[in-house]
Amino acid sequence: MPLLVPPAPAPALRTVLTALGSPTAVSEARTPSLRSAQGPAAPELPLPVHVLARITPEGAGRTRLAGWRFLIRSGDRALAAAETRLTPDGWAFSHFFEGPYLASTELALRQADLMQQPYQPRLLSVPELYMLTLWLHADTTADGATGVPAPTDLLVPLAPAPPGIAAHRPHRVADLLPVLTTRLTPAPLMGSPA
Repeated sequence: MPLLVPPAPAPALRTVLTALGSPTAVSEARTPSLRSAQGPAAPELPLPVHVLARITPEGAGRTRLAGWRFLIRSGDRALAAAETRLTPDGWAFSHFFEGPYLASTELALRQADLMQQPYQPRLLSVPELYMLTLWLHADTTADGATGVPAPTDLLVPLAPAPPGIAAHRPHRVADLLPVLTTRLTPAPLMGSPA
């Protein structure tokens, strides 16, 4: 069943298109693949990027929308990604980038597209663990810019994942968040009462 990608805000898309059309933005980008692209490059698959501000033993704390990420495709492959962010003046282009999360995101999206249940894809960042996941939200009609992970939503850790957490293996939120909670709880100091 296909993924139901939420629409990105039109101003966010315009900022990416403007940056792609700017020789300065492309030539100054730290993305060799984008600078050496043969043929036109276009943004696709807009994904809202949420940051998980707090994990509690009961589950997800607060999330906030940090921006929208677009895969930049030329021909049959993604060359880079473009990130936008919300400023007091509206949506602004942030930067182009490439690296392991680009290929990992594409792989996770292909795997999710083969699932029987439809999902709305999002990205969820867990900064305390240097972890990025593909968040497969079960409510496909939800506003992609809001919400918290539901217990039955799926999180797919992207590579590189933190040690001991398998990349590209879908986990129900209710199953993965307790594991992440234990990772964030500081261990007692030696000689301290537990």
